[in-house]
Amino acid sequence: MDFTLPPDIESLRRRTRDFIRGEVLPLEARSDVYDEFENIRLDRLDELRAKAKAAGLWAPQMPKERGGLGLPVIGWAALYEEANHSIFGPAALNCAAPDDGNMSVLNKVLATDAQKDKWLQPIVDGKVRSSFAMTEPAPGSGSDPGGMMLTRAEKKNDRYVISGRKWFISGAAAARHFILIARTSDDARHGLSAFLYHGDDPGWRIVRRIDIMGPQEHGGVCELELDGLEIPAENRLLEDGDGLKFTQLRLGPARLTHCMRWLGLAKRCLEIAQAHVAERQAFGTKLAERESVQMMLGDVAKDIEVGRLLTMKAAWALDKGDKAQSAISMAKIHAADTLHKAADTGIQLLGAKGYSKDTVLDWIYRYARAARLIDGASEVHRMLIARALGKEGIDFWKWS
Repeated sequence: MDFTLPPDIESLRRRTRDFIRGEVLPLEARSDVYDEFENIRLDRLDELRAKAKAAGLWAPQMPKERGGLGLPVIGWAALYEEANHSIFGPAALNCAAPDDGNMSVLNKVLATDAQKDKWLQPIVDGKVRSSFAMTEPAPGSGSDPGGMMLTRAEKKNDRYVISGRKWFISGAAAARHFILIARTSDDARHGLSAFLYHGDDPGWRIVRRIDIMGPQEHGGVCELELDGLEIPAENRLLEDGDGLKFTQLRLGPARLTHCMRWLGLAKRCLEIAQAHVAERQAFGTKLAERESVQMMLGDVAKDIEVGRLLTMKAAWALDKGDKAQSAISMAKIHAADTLHKAADTGIQLLGAKGYSKDTVLDWIYRYARAARLIDGASEVHRMLIARALGKEGIDFWKWS
């Protein structure tokens, strides 16, 4: 098995690394670039995005004819990891969630250039942001959307009328283009459908921007009320009843791109810790010379490398046309755990400085706790892996 990146992707990876370290990373230490939600101010982000476009590093996942880099999924893995060496990096390159996953799935399922020009291209260009509205308050849709979805879309002539409630919808407060999943029938497998609507459309509202323990992405996570929202049938995605299929097309690759970014943050935590222990002295010796410290750093380094291999295997499988469901679940569980472990280890080794806001470790630590929840809790992914194991038996570990 050859893990060497193709020369063109390796060149882009190095250029991404240099861009993040030279243009993006220095901004993290400046309090004036942050907004009230602990993210980069949009005016400063626009400046970075212009530089990223000029550097030829914009939208790695999008086709070249749409203004992206047209990379395969293994290319995403290499660049996204480098991008998230900074907490601002993915947004600067237009590969941050939820836009990243929304762009990828819209590029797959929109049938005509006219549809892509209207709904996809503005997100690719960075002119609008998008949101994916699926999760609902209990007892509604969570990890089991097919069985629990309560939001309904009633067909009336050439339109669907939507009623229901969504919550923890990422980016909703800043989004203009929305992907909505709603129930169109009570069929167990084909009861959901997917739709597009615009933020200016009447019949829906943001109930609240939910306050969370971690820093917030642009647009936060919001609770939505849909009461009479009318969506033309032409804005349905795929066929009536294909909503569950649509969610699988979107969420699988999107889960893996989370892993790519999380591994970049985990590496950043280790880098901060290494720099500190190389200089900090206690009881007559540098911390880096102590075996206990070396074991902590080595353990995290090992877990990061395992995560990279799991992620790259899943990326390779996606490029080959495989759904890679078990591979993605394994990568998602491990990368989420590794990010939290890396942040915790960094804070422990920096001591009080790590617990302060003098570094980005506290930002990453609070952000990392969500990794084991979003896009399917770790327990759900373990259950899915067990199901595949039960079905495939010893062939679960096949090489091909």
